[in-house]
Amino acid sequence: MKKNVIVSLADANYFPLLGELVDSIKRFKESENVAICILDAGLTQEQKKELINKVDEIKSAEWDIEVPNYKIKDKEWLKSQVSRAFLPKYFPNYEKYLWIDCDAWVNDWESIELYFKACDNGKLGITQTIGPGYKITSKVNWLIGKLAIVKSQNFKHAVKSKIGYEKARKLAFAPHINIGVFSLEKNSNGWRCWQNNLSKTLNAGNIFGSEGLAINMAVYIDDLETEFLPLKCNWITSNLLPKFDENQKTFVEPYLPNYKIGIIHLAAGIWKDGKDMRVDKNVKIEIETLNNKKVTKSLRFSS
Repeated sequence: MKKNVIVSLADANYFPLLGELVDSIKRFKESENVAICILDAGLTQEQKKELINKVDEIKSAEWDIEVPNYKIKDKEWLKSQVSRAFLPKYFPNYEKYLWIDCDAWVNDWESIELYFKACDNGKLGITQTIGPGYKITSKVNWLIGKLAIVKSQNFKHAVKSKIGYEKARKLAFAPHINIGVFSLEKNSNGWRCWQNNLSKTLNAGNIFGSEGLAINMAVYIDDLETEFLPLKCNWITSNLLPKFDENQKTFVEPYLPNYKIGIIHLAAGIWKDGKDMRVDKNVKIEIETLNNKKVTKSLRFSS
């Protein structure tokens, strides 16, 4: 019986990305001891038939917290903003859960091991979106002198979700936590804390981003015990491009000592000529190599 599980979600449009994520996991021998489960938010029957041969379980995602229809607007993929906070309900037979967004893929198995280790004893395993090379961590609009309007992602979402200015201020300049990759044990109190916050953020705010705000609240306001993992465990390419190691043929961090990136995440997309790499695999961009050269590559997984 497999004790640990990796979970993701996709609709029909993101099925190619989901397939790449699954393939990137299964190429590692260590994956034989880890289950892969998928939440269906609009996959076609043909896609599910193709997928079931590669994964352990597929379940239909639900609205685990009631959301008004006018907010949904036929965007079933928005269930990802709710259902990921209820993974033990969907897949109850596992001890540890690792969520990976379908627009991410596994480049190094060490990061998988780190996430499963990070959630020991009920802790949340997760990565902050801040590290060497980040030039902007929070946005403000300067008015006059010292006066400014805070525009940080956490603060903006918190105000819109009407959680109160006292809590919003606590989040204003806290390093943002990306919920696209995280780990939790089945019996962790983190699930309930997250779900309670999510009920509040969904009540007044937008669906998209609500689960991220809720987990930031759990960490920075409710003091959920958290194991913060290095940036290579959830490398968001739109924030900082990697470099390419031509000798090892792999993506690495752009600064010394150029650690190998564990999980490459295409959150927010990589755009060129109006096209998003997540949607069009033909999109390629220029990145630097460790030999100070320039190469044109896709950042998507390729076997």
